[in-house]
Amino acid sequence: MYATVYTFPAKNQDAQNIKEKELIGLIKSVYPVLMTEKIEESRLFYETYFGFIEVFSTDWYISLAHPDGGELALIDCNHESVPGPYRSRAKGMIVNIEVENAAKMYEDVRNRNNGVVVARLRDEDYGQRHFIIKDPNDILVDVIEAIPPGEAFQKNYTGGEI
Repeated sequence: MYATVYTFPAKNQDAQNIKEKELIGLIKSVYPVLMTEKIEESRLFYETYFGFIEVFSTDWYISLAHPDGGELALIDCNHESVPGPYRSRAKGMIVNIEVENAAKMYEDVRNRNNGVVVARLRDEDYGQRHFIIKDPNDILVDVIEAIPPGEAFQKNYTGGEI
């Protein structure tokens, strides 16, 4: 089956110049599956801090969805479905979660006084108000609110004004 997909214009081209292409397959969703040795603790973390809801669960795999959109899954890194040489917990990654009000969420997280904050709330000239916390697997979660970028970064937004 063929599906119509779009190639996005090269940097600085007019967004009206999107061209159609034929391609086999159609992507229905893309979401991370975090490999963990702490599957239950991880589920509780993402439910507690971000309001994810468990939609499928076994003792080795949990699928989470958010009422506002977005998916995240967790897998026991030692499960047989993970190829042998790759059976280790996830590391070296940052999961970005965009929120409406990073400052309010930062205060909520700090009030729990649980040591998960690894970078304090700050505004970045490139257009983010954010802070970083760590999940039970030491995966970094960057909690982001989009804010207007400084003038020096405005040109980097190829999709138009922010």
